[in-house]
Amino acid sequence: MNSPISQAMPDNNKDNTVRRIALRTVTAGIALNLALAVVKGIAGVVGNSYALVADAIESATDAVSSLLLLFGLRFALRPADDNHPYGHGRAEALLTFVIVALLVTAAAVIAVESIDHIRTPHDTPHAWTLIVLAAVIVIKELAFRHVSHQGDTTRSTTLKADAWHHRSDAITSLAAFIGIAMAVLLGDGWEAADDWAALVAAVVIIINAWLIFRPALGELMDEQFHHDLVEEIREIAAHHSSVIDTEKCFVRKCGVEHFVDLHLVVNGELSVRKGHDIAHQVKEELMTRLPELSDVLIHVEPSEPEDASFD
Repeated sequence: MNSPISQAMPDNNKDNTVRRIALRTVTAGIALNLALAVVKGIAGVVGNSYALVADAIESATDAVSSLLLLFGLRFALRPADDNHPYGHGRAEALLTFVIVALLVTAAAVIAVESIDHIRTPHDTPHAWTLIVLAAVIVIKELAFRHVSHQGDTTRSTTLKADAWHHRSDAITSLAAFIGIAMAVLLGDGWEAADDWAALVAAVVIIINAWLIFRPALGELMDEQFHHDLVEEIREIAAHHSSVIDTEKCFVRKCGVEHFVDLHLVVNGELSVRKGHDIAHQVKEELMTRLPELSDVLIHVEPSEPEDASFD
């Protein structure tokens, strides 16, 4: 007999931990980006480097997008309720689209200004701006690795997008470093190298915008790209002594939560009660071994007579 098993509510302690990690990470990112935007902006103006000014614009954009993310996460991480039985996590993907729009806007502004500076003769940037950029590159790469780790821990699309803000900032700073170094070392005639570096930075920002847009779109469309997790779920379920096989296995990501639809094949001669118990046992095992799962809905299918194996 077929026996759909109802889902249990997500573990509140786990959800609270995810909320704390996400909110703390985003808040720290805002403070870092604001501080670096001010430092790079002042250094760029005083040091006559538009690449550094462009880098400051990118950091300021990151700070604004992270601030939006902070407010949005508070909504996205709300627990499920009667009107939102799957929670509010889809707001996270929608926020990612806003972040992407801000990145594209920043890239467009930087590109336009870079082209204008390339056409206009100007002085060579000061060499000391390289020291500022070297420090920024190290800081932002470390920030990327930290936030990326937190994104993997919580499986948060938005935290991963926020991590890429730090990586894109490190890359744009590296491009600015190369451009300024060329302008300083090669002398007259190479002043525009700084502006070309800013133009390269704009292209990098566009590429990163696409990289964070694609998974968010897949999440909203319920795209099945959790292949490793699906294989792990099938493997755990198949280890149950009464499970003959698994059929459908779909994973739906909603913010930091994962919801699973799984079909188990068991002996068709078993009672409804027995099938019900098997489904609960498999669900409990999955929820225990895969804490990222917020809910599992199991449907029990009877095996064909020739495939049946009795307990």
